[in-house]
Amino acid sequence: MRLRNNKKVLQYSNSEKHSDDFSLIKRFIDGEESTFSVLMTKHKEKVRNIIYLTIGDVNNVDDLSQDVFITVYKNLTHFRFECQFTTWLYRIAVNKCKDYLRKMKVRNIFIPMRESEAEAIYSTNEIKEEKEIVRKAISKLPDKLRIPLLLKDIEGFSYQEIAESVQCELGTVKSRIYRAREYLRKLLKPYEQELLK
Repeated sequence: MRLRNNKKVLQYSNSEKHSDDFSLIKRFIDGEESTFSVLMTKHKEKVRNIIYLTIGDVNNVDDLSQDVFITVYKNLTHFRFECQFTTWLYRIAVNKCKDYLRKMKVRNIFIPMRESEAEAIYSTNEIKEEKEIVRKAISKLPDKLRIPLLLKDIEGFSYQEIAESVQCELGTVKSRIYRAREYLRKLLKPYEQELLK
């Protein structure tokens, strides 16, 4: 009996690892609204990271993050279980960021942080300077190159997840990330010694 129970636990941990979100969503749809806060807590930091990396404005991360989860809450009963919940969630986050940038007509995405915020994030001036060089270089990339690059190299998304999140073909995503890396390499060339020391 114990062996059978252990086997069930093992099967659950393997087969349900990726569908844990699905079970929470099903419970939410069945009326157990408290599961939404579990979903939100589980994914909010990732959403906040995506928003910050995309818009670069610390002051608007919380508002946009809240907006993302309000949209998720309103539409969760329509989730079709055809893709991972995270893919659907990150697509909403990316679209909210694009809408924000469109409204603000912002082209220089990575707005410099105030000195106090920078000090809190970076422990030394040297690290701060290196991060600033890279940040400025990334800010010069066009949106269509920058967003896939950040999702891949900073957030660790797969090419397929990025394609679904930004709603374009897999080949296009790969091409854009390649072009973004090449462009970034050229932009950072003058700082090679500084970054590699």
